[in-house]
Amino acid sequence: MSDIILGRDGKVATIRLARPPHNFFDAAMLGGIADALAQTDADPTLVVTLLTAEGRSFCAGANFAGGFAANGTSANTVYSQAKRIFARTKPLIAAVGGPAVGGGLGLAVAADFRVASPSARFHCNFSTIGLHPGFALTTTLPALVGAQKALDIMLTGRRIGGEEAVAMGLADRLSGPDSLNEDAMAFAQSLAGQAPLAIRSIRDALPHVSVAAAEAAMAAEEVQQTSLFLSADFHEGIKASSERRLPRFEGR
Repeated sequence: MSDIILGRDGKVATIRLARPPHNFFDAAMLGGIADALAQTDADPTLVVTLLTAEGRSFCAGANFAGGFAANGTSANTVYSQAKRIFARTKPLIAAVGGPAVGGGLGLAVAADFRVASPSARFHCNFSTIGLHPGFALTTTLPALVGAQKALDIMLTGRRIGGEEAVAMGLADRLSGPDSLNEDAMAFAQSLAGQAPLAIRSIRDALPHVSVAAAEAAMAAEEVQQTSLFLSADFHEGIKASSERRLPRFEGR
């Protein structure tokens, strides 16, 4: 795929999202990421994968304003590919610079580790557009930061900067202001230098969230999202977002 660029640096596989400026995803793009992770899993000479992005955003999620459903993409098709991302067997590090929004936050949180730049913005924006969270965030986010902080992040829809993300456990490393990819690669190389069989066995023993739990979360999220897609509030939320104004929700 032209918007997924694969590479390697020694024992580190690299996946770069190349759909700038915001790297909005669809099922095909997530499928490309899942395919790349499957290749990494199948290659015994690779130990760790580093996920980076071009443009202003790490990933701004699904482009609802740009015809998310019109192109044959739905929550079901997206989550069928997301399940494959969760099912990988080797560590994944996300290098997050700029916004990680909605499903893009879900993608970042699906990784085993996150390296954030000071300019990173972790944004669980679902409440601000009238939608239920997705991409297993109802399970993965509480597992990282605790139920109370996750509730705060989800209900307020506030943006979490890189420094705060590290302080609350949403990110694992803070990079220099201009060295995100270099710092993330250094972290990846440090992991890749460890014993591969031990790395895998430790990851299996201490999963961030199990594949079964992620799949169950997405199944429940899809039910809620399918209902809310039909609400007037969701349509108002998307319209307000595209018009860069505060939404006028009516609870219907």
